[in-house]
Amino acid sequence: MDALTRTITPPAVPGSSTPAGLVRASAGTTRALAAQPPAAEPAPGSAAAATTTPPARAARRSVAHGPDLQTGVAQAQQALDYLARIAAQLEALKADLSTRLAGRGAASRQLEARARQLGDTLDVRRSEGGAGLDAELGFDGDRTAQQRFRIDGLDIASLQAAAPQTLGFSVGSIGGPQLAATFEPGMTAEEIARRLDRTLAPVGIRAGLDTQRALVFTTPEATFDGIKDAIAVTGRGRVDTSALPASLAPREWQLGNPDALRQGLREVVQALSRVRRSQDAATLALSAAMTRTAQPELPQAELALLAADFSGTATSHDYQSLLAITSALVGVSRERVQALLGLR
Repeated sequence: MDALTRTITPPAVPGSSTPAGLVRASAGTTRALAAQPPAAEPAPGSAAAATTTPPARAARRSVAHGPDLQTGVAQAQQALDYLARIAAQLEALKADLSTRLAGRGAASRQLEARARQLGDTLDVRRSEGGAGLDAELGFDGDRTAQQRFRIDGLDIASLQAAAPQTLGFSVGSIGGPQLAATFEPGMTAEEIARRLDRTLAPVGIRAGLDTQRALVFTTPEATFDGIKDAIAVTGRGRVDTSALPASLAPREWQLGNPDALRQGLREVVQALSRVRRSQDAATLALSAAMTRTAQPELPQAELALLAADFSGTATSHDYQSLLAITSALVGVSRERVQALLGLR
């Protein structure tokens, strides 16, 4: 009977005087079976609808099943599939390079074929790896893939040498919006990067330092084409930008001597490490998303109350209550009830 009550969501009947017991049963069953057909739900704006759909639970459900969550799940799943392919190719290439360095197996043509295959797979990253995987094979569940680039003539040394100065920036085909950053004498590289980051953040550009302590800018890959030729700086007009290439470029490897083989092996090992971290990040993001979509089970005490309310309503001689119950039971087959009971 407990499971059966979760399959029943009595519809609202205009002008009916539904007993309080049935209203409570409807509230529980609405929470337990959100996937019921629309015809079995209370009419919008009715008293029953207001009673059977608590605002707090409705808000949680909309967050759990919203488009942002669905996009995140899709990105994580797509990234995991693509990363699995990349990892397999990197492992095969690592084995061939190792055996070649050991003086056995893996002819040059085989290594070159492996490298070309990896390059072909990297070329389709944006279409097959999803919007969450960047050129460095990094995955961040909280944001889409970022494009790293530099702005010509804008570097730490020149900004320090020209201080004090104020530079104006604009991004867009019509010259806006107008942004300004002031650089004082004695500012460190980190302070300059933070100043630029705060200035350009409103137009979707972030600034930071790379491992060589050089200025590097980032923006979502999807918007890079629209801004790369639209950045203007005071006194210089439109400035050129250059996208930073991916560090893993197998087509450029020269695998004809031991030094080149060792360098290639180092790059493969480093790429494998990044891939493993991204797989962990994508798996964690997917698990978190699945946890958010999971529906909490009703407490046993509430289930018992629902069963008692339903039993009392089912034995009632009130026509409107019986009509609501029989209408809700339309389409509930024996097989469906058995399947629901099997979930207990």
